[in-house]
Amino acid sequence: MPTVLQNILRFIILVLLQVLVLNNIQFLGYINPFIYILFILSLPVLTPRWFALLLAFAIGITIDIFSNTMGMHAFAAVFVAFLRNGIIKLFTSLEEGNNPTPSFHTLGVGAYVKYVVLMVFLHHVTIFFLEAFSFAQFWIILIKILLSSLITILLILGFQSLKRK
Repeated sequence: MPTVLQNILRFIILVLLQVLVLNNIQFLGYINPFIYILFILSLPVLTPRWFALLLAFAIGITIDIFSNTMGMHAFAAVFVAFLRNGIIKLFTSLEEGNNPTPSFHTLGVGAYVKYVVLMVFLHHVTIFFLEAFSFAQFWIILIKILLSSLITILLILGFQSLKRK
């Protein structure tokens, strides 16, 4: 399947999963997984930065429209898309001309797990501090960040482990 069609399908599935299922589930008021970030994480490595930012804004604003969150997801998605290329280069060394889609098979298990953990953590820090817009309840926000990040990371790694080579 061509990469463009794959990404369109991934966009639609992740938005529907986030909006229809995960936004309606809150575990103990502290855990809210944001699986839509998998779309940004799964863009091909050599995707131009401007295009990755545009796609991140599109998925973020779509989630914002359905969640009524006034741009928080758009901001967080664009922020992690901006940092994405640097984080990939931090954990991997890719050959010239190679443009893989980040996964266990292309980056290696260790590098991919580090990439996912850092990106999800940065995304969740941005989301939850924008939501609170204060450091008054720092410890509660930190618990939300850690628990939501953990569940999101487990979901992403679970989905990726189901993918074929």
